[in-house]
Amino acid sequence: MRTIGFAEGEASMDWLGLVDALKAGHQKPKATVKDLFLYRGTDTVLSRSAWIDGMGMLTKTATVFPGNKVKGEPMIGGGVLLFDDTNGTLAAVIDFHLITKWKTAGDSLLGALLLAPQDARNILIVGAGTVGASLIDAFSVGFPKARFTIWNRTADAAAQLAEQSGATVAPDLETAVRGADIILTGTMSTDPVIQGDWLQPGQHLNMIGAYRPDMRETDDTALLKSRVYVDCFDTTLDHIGELKIPLDQGVIPRDHVLADFYTMNQFQRTDGDITIFKNGGGAHMDLMTARYVLDAVGQ
Repeated sequence: MRTIGFAEGEASMDWLGLVDALKAGHQKPKATVKDLFLYRGTDTVLSRSAWIDGMGMLTKTATVFPGNKVKGEPMIGGGVLLFDDTNGTLAAVIDFHLITKWKTAGDSLLGALLLAPQDARNILIVGAGTVGASLIDAFSVGFPKARFTIWNRTADAAAQLAEQSGATVAPDLETAVRGADIILTGTMSTDPVIQGDWLQPGQHLNMIGAYRPDMRETDDTALLKSRVYVDCFDTTLDHIGELKIPLDQGVIPRDHVLADFYTMNQFQRTDGDITIFKNGGGAHMDLMTARYVLDAVGQ
């Protein structure tokens, strides 16, 4: 059994290598995925498991305690266990934050490489937390000619991330959205942050933040005027408010969500399309990432 820490894993990994691993993982038999969600007010425990025949099994448990921020404590914690596919033995214990960083940003990077304008020059990051920093790392590799702008409800946080990353701060969200080629959202909002009326032909909106049934980062207008895709039907449509709410309310029909990574050949765009990608994550993506980590560091 291997124990892989953050520094060891990160030193061996590459964003485009991970994208290739995610593509390859979706060519294997479809994952069996089960999630357990527990809530206490704004606090959440997510325990996710996946089994991909020929790849292995993984269980990842995450704790999300938003109130920790004001106490100077981490909002997110957890652990990752990777099991061997042939005999069920524990193959690796891998740093939770390593898997979460690379899975989350790699998931969205793959979606954008399939759906966003490949000559994108302006990328807007909405949300200046840990996810925002990871997105800059990943998209700097995937879109090397792009420059980054950051908007955050708390301007000081945006300024801090901008200083660390070399990005600029957007003083006005609407103006920044209208001028972006790619918009990446990583907030914990329960009310839409991005308004569909702001979106322009040719843009790509890639949403990461919402993970609960009551969370949304964009409004109905945005969905109705866009080609909508997800990473996995099973982990998004019935679980995350971004799509669950408008589906339940009849705002959009089920077939408005066009494809997921298991039907990747159906991801398409033309120059005038507005495309939306919802990153829902899921333990199968953690499993693909964990296998990539284990292969990268050497078993």
